[in-house]
Amino acid sequence: MRVGVSLRSGYGRMDARVGAQWMVERARAAADAGLDSLFVGDHHNVPVPYYQNVPMLGRLLAEWDDRPAGALFLLPLWHPVLVAEQIGTLAAIARGPFILQCAIGGGDEQFGAFGVSLRERPARFEAGLDVIRRLCAGEEVSVERPWQIERARIAPVPPEPLEVWIGAAASRAIDRAARLGDAFLIGPEATPADVPALVAEYRDACARHGRSATRIAVRRDIHVGADNADADRVAGPVVARGYRGFDPSACVIGGVDAVADAFAQLGAAGCTDVIVRHLADDHDEVLHSFARLADVRARVAERI
Repeated sequence: MRVGVSLRSGYGRMDARVGAQWMVERARAAADAGLDSLFVGDHHNVPVPYYQNVPMLGRLLAEWDDRPAGALFLLPLWHPVLVAEQIGTLAAIARGPFILQCAIGGGDEQFGAFGVSLRERPARFEAGLDVIRRLCAGEEVSVERPWQIERARIAPVPPEPLEVWIGAAASRAIDRAARLGDAFLIGPEATPADVPALVAEYRDACARHGRSATRIAVRRDIHVGADNADADRVAGPVVARGYRGFDPSACVIGGVDAVADAFAQLGAAGCTDVIVRHLADDHDEVLHSFARLADVRARVAERI
């Protein structure tokens, strides 16, 4: 069971430089804790500071080493040649493997800003991913729809083969992840009771397509306290306010042993990776939680 991090990119109204510095400090804390992977997300047309994935990851890679790193791209909102070029450059900066996390996305506020219909998402996702993979493999690409692309190439290409994780929740999207992805990414809204069924559905879809279900990641929004009471002090009020509309059981809050137990249960359900994101607002508390994740990783290894 690997433990990675998807850093929080959105913050309340504040000095824009403060939020950016927090992300740098959190990436450094994740590296110090020995976490196995580093990611940033993708969201657009946001009224509060949300630090965009490509420039931010380029800066954060200076705090990272040769462990895997990557970014989420909501592919229907991006031109695939641009994504491939950004990946090529980020992968050249990174000292280890680059992972493309991707999903179809949602929300009128995002898609309206780009003039993209929500109905177009599946077609744009699949066509865009095909173009990105071919460009990142060094091919010349021409297509007519949904973008008109003539003899596109990118340089640099990623130094290592591109790994693609596809996020999904609905059955059709899970089938798409099995058919097109190298890994399945379960979203943070899935409860512990949901996870075994999602894993089984993905494995069944992989079998239908003659593919191996080798990597299954799940994102968990977390806080690791000095003990259970300390974790509840920090994160309990956040969850009580209805954190992101999630079922509270989808969040992992507790001391080192409680969090390690929760992660081990996800491993027993078939997940190979837990990708954490901190839900607390207080930056110092988040840094303390990162430090405790080193012990969480060690205890998860003992339990699996």
